[in-house]
Parts: sequence; C-alpha cells; structure tokens
Amino acid sequence: MTKISTRSFPDLLIHIGIILALIAALFLAFFFLYLPFTTNHGQTITVPDVTRQSLDEMRNLLDDRNLRYEVSDCTYVSGAQPLTVIQQYPRANAKVKEGRKIYLTITKRVAPMVQMPNLVSLTLRSAQLNLKSMDLVVGEPIYVPDIAKNAVLRQLYNGKEISPGTPVPKGAQIDLEVGDGLGSTMFAIPDVVGLPFDEAEAAIRGSNLKVGTKISVEDPEKEVGTVVKQRPAARSGERIRVGETMDLWIVGPIDPN
Repeated sequence: MTKISTRSFPDLLIHIGIILALIAALFLAFFFLYLPFTTNHGQTITVPDVTRQSLDEMRNLLDDRNLRYEVSDCTYVSGAQPLTVIQQYPRANAKVKEGRKIYLTITKRVAPMVQMPNLVSLTLRSAQLNLKSMDLVVGEPIYVPDIAKNAVLRQLYNGKEISPGTPVPKGAQIDLEVGDGLGSTMFAIPDVVGLPFDEAEAAIRGSNLKVGTKISVEDPEKEVGTVVKQRPAARSGERIRVGETMDLWIVGPIDPN
C-alpha cells in the first residue's frame, strides 16, 4: 500500500487542508442538516387563542396542535367564570415550534376574602372609589332623608348593615345608604314608649329617623325588649327633623346588632 509522505512541507499543508475541510464539512452538516432535522427547523405552529376557554377546551385546542401548557398564575376576577383562562404567553397567533409550552393565567374558583372598610361619613364618591380599589361591587345608592347630602350613612351587605373589619368575598356587592340633603323637614316626634324594640325600630325608621343609642335598663314589671323611655320625648308641640336619631331605653340585655 502506498503511503503518503508528510515529510515535505507541501505534504503537511495538504494534510492540514484535508483535516480543515473535514471539520468544516462536519460543522456545516451539523448546523444545516442535523439541527434542522431534529428541531423541525422552518416548521412553525400558530398559537391559538385560549383566553376565555375552560380548562378542558384549552387542553383540546393545545393538544390538537402538539403544544404543551403550564399554569403560571391563578387570580380572582369578579364576574369571570371560575377556572377559565384569562391570559396566555405566547399570545394568540404567535409562531412557535411544535411542543412549545404555553404559560397560562386562570381564574380562581373561590373568591378571596377582604375586610370591609369603614365608609360611614365618607362622601359617596370617596366610598365608591374605596370599594372599587378592594374589588368590591358598588350597588345603587339608597337615598334617605338626611341633611348630610351625599354622605354615607350606612353600609349594607345582602340587605343588612355590615361593620368595618367584617370579612367579605371579593366581588361582593355593597349597598350604600346616602343622605339626600332634605333633612330640614320637621314633624311631630313619634311615641314608641311601651312598644317592643322591633316595632319601635320599625316606627322610627318608617318616620325617616334613625335609632341612636340603645340603653339597657331593669324593670321587673315590663317584658324584656320593651321600650320604656325615649329621647327626645314625644311631648305635645315638640318637633324633630328628618334624619335625626332617637335614643331608646330598653328592658333587658341589648343586642349589639
């Protein structure tokens, strides 16, 4: 077998040239043949829009396109259907390779709780902004006769007064009782002495007045819950203004609510 001599300098250059040519050929083959073949070079998939889709619908859309997914975040959105997609990355219509992972944000099933703020005495506008900042829904204002126009007098949840600090779910509707500025009307003071407290309260609110301080007293001759005194008293000629309060003395323990 004939041996190639590498004793001369030209022969050495030839061998080096052959080696470099082989390395270049391997380099080009790796990047232009092997990698495109193994990574589906030039083959792209259009990312579908999976927002507003349920988890099952989203899975079917991505599976049909050989795309994977990962839930990267969960958040609560008032009014949104639980366990639906609200954000995705890459976005819809982006071009990606087969098997690409799509990162998703979905809505929570259960609303987180927040503490009810104290809105009483705030202006209606301030109270509304406060509720919106806490992801609570603002109900239609309930206007009642009171000289404090557009001032919040009571805060209500499910029709009942709610105290500051009480936990409520995000997205809950809070109704606000607001003064209409018409509290200058004067009329005779209603007489609620001798009535059970619930009837007295209904009579007071029915007269566009408010129940003020409730004071517990002992009176063995009266039934528990009976109103035995009121302030201001219902004397002849005495008048009261719409929206003012009446304090009551009640037999027995007082319900703080």
